[in-house]
Amino acid sequence: MTRAPTRGSLATVLLLAGPALVAASQLSSPDGRVVVLIEPQDTSASIGQLAYSLQYRQQPILGASRLGLQLDDGPLGRDLELIGEEASEHNEDWRPVYGERQLIPNRYRRLVCHWREKTAPHRRLDLELRAFDEGIAFRYLLPAGDGRTRVRILRELTEFRFLGDHTTWAVYSAQGKYERVSLSQLKPRCERPLTVEVTPHVYAAVAEAQLVDYARMRLSPVEPGKTALMAALDGEVTADLPLATPWRVVLLARSPGQLLEQNYLLLNLNEPCAIDDTSWIKPGKVIREVTLTTDGGKACVDFAAQRGLQYVEFDAGWYGHEYSDEADARAVNVDPQRSRGPLDLQEVIRYARERRIGVILYVNRRALERQLDELLPLYRKWGVSGVKYGFVQVGSQQVTAWLHEAVRKAAEQQLMVDIHDEYRPTGYSRTYPNLMTQEGIAGDETSPTNSLTLTILFTRMLAGAADNTICYYDSRVAKNASHAYQLAKSVCLYSPWQFLYWYDRPASAPRRVGGAGGEERVIGDEPELEFFDHLPTVWEETRVIEGRIGEFASIARRAADCWYVGCMNGEQPRSFTLPLSFLDVNRRYEAVIYRDDATVDSRTHVRVERHTVDAQQQLSFEIAPHGGTAMRMTPVP
Repeated sequence: MTRAPTRGSLATVLLLAGPALVAASQLSSPDGRVVVLIEPQDTSASIGQLAYSLQYRQQPILGASRLGLQLDDGPLGRDLELIGEEASEHNEDWRPVYGERQLIPNRYRRLVCHWREKTAPHRRLDLELRAFDEGIAFRYLLPAGDGRTRVRILRELTEFRFLGDHTTWAVYSAQGKYERVSLSQLKPRCERPLTVEVTPHVYAAVAEAQLVDYARMRLSPVEPGKTALMAALDGEVTADLPLATPWRVVLLARSPGQLLEQNYLLLNLNEPCAIDDTSWIKPGKVIREVTLTTDGGKACVDFAAQRGLQYVEFDAGWYGHEYSDEADARAVNVDPQRSRGPLDLQEVIRYARERRIGVILYVNRRALERQLDELLPLYRKWGVSGVKYGFVQVGSQQVTAWLHEAVRKAAEQQLMVDIHDEYRPTGYSRTYPNLMTQEGIAGDETSPTNSLTLTILFTRMLAGAADNTICYYDSRVAKNASHAYQLAKSVCLYSPWQFLYWYDRPASAPRRVGGAGGEERVIGDEPELEFFDHLPTVWEETRVIEGRIGEFASIARRAADCWYVGCMNGEQPRSFTLPLSFLDVNRRYEAVIYRDDATVDSRTHVRVERHTVDAQQQLSFEIAPHGGTAMRMTPVP
């Protein structure tokens, strides 16, 4: 619901700037703790340069930060006159098709400022600003008129001028390794979201939302060795007018955990669901078929049906060499370097359908770009549930527009989508929830350290779901973490399609080409696998109990009346205390606890314990370096 603003939400004031008085606009969030001031700034290089500043809980976050666009006919954002304002409030709770919570609050105060250049050519620039309790978002609106029907944007002038040399966590590729550095040490083209520790009790994150047909934004220093950042686009943008750019977002919270809990802000900045019938969109757990054979496919289907998984995915190699421009994804031609076959894919799909298991097919972008309009209706005819888009291109306006069109085209064929590799989400799954998940993460395939995963949790995961490709029996688990840690990771790292057992195969499946992986990758019958059997992949409620970037985290999530908890630990031994106040105070629960114990005689060394608990209790336990604990709590009848 949108309505006129309440008294005090918007103020237009007069500020002294040199010899003249200029108008400034101030907007506050519904709870009044987030305040944005928009005003012209006079500098040595520009008179009347449009700028904004930001404070949170009376703490200055950003100083006067430039706004504007560099167009092909000159900069737009200075020497402007304010010709009108529109203010309103919005207050709703909306229900996603699926997600990390059942209801999402969407409450903000909104201001649209209309400016016009004082001198010829009198171009127009509008700015839409939204102040949420969870942060701010703004975007540029370029109206049609003045004889222009198209615009060419060379770069953005948008800045984020932090007022101190705060600690941040930087990465320069979506699947790269994060560095803990000060803002003054940032290098050009840093990835977003960028999490910043302003004080021990104030955190910010700079992000992007609703990137659909525009060049991706990254972040670069305005000047080397300083703390001001600027939006760095991956190329020029050409568009018809009117144009609304993607949102520039600053999330604000008291802790990294609160930032993660409030990551729905990016969804709020996207359009509502555009798919009328979403009944075919089904989250679930996925096992990758690693042998590319008919027998292997059927073994995975049987395993999925027995163990509560919903999908089997055939990855690279089922239609030939994925990097070859000659490979034809319209037919099954197994890459001999990956498998000897035989693979009767149609038989596996038929067999899976009888057992209510879906099949997902991987297709590399080389085939997608050539054959997309043929592949999608063909796969629907085959009875495929979804497509994993591999090694997609990202960055420029052209490839961004193509990729989101490919998601929309998949929706037309009732196909779900998983996007790999460097793509990071900006909330489009609200509009097209057939976009189930995406990579854009240094997942288990890259053998991340625990400290890296615990950094990703409070940085990359602010953008939304991530396909982490969880391993279980692969040797890298013992090298980098523990098996209880892997169980916990499936709760902490959200993905509506949760890939489990990434390198593993059921015992009844044939060996891979050359025996790759050996017997250690055969899925066993360890008792703790019941946790994966029961695990949901979408949630009605999410609570981040505690967490510190790169060090540790405890997250509780609810599905129906059951709670799942993941506790992940980094480099140091740690004592965890888990208050159970999130439980229903009127019920008692059976808590099944899965923890590391080297004395357990199994490949995985996970002990399973059962206790009766209630909301008044708290659990205390120790977790070794690189270890974890997972829990499932179900009401006692």
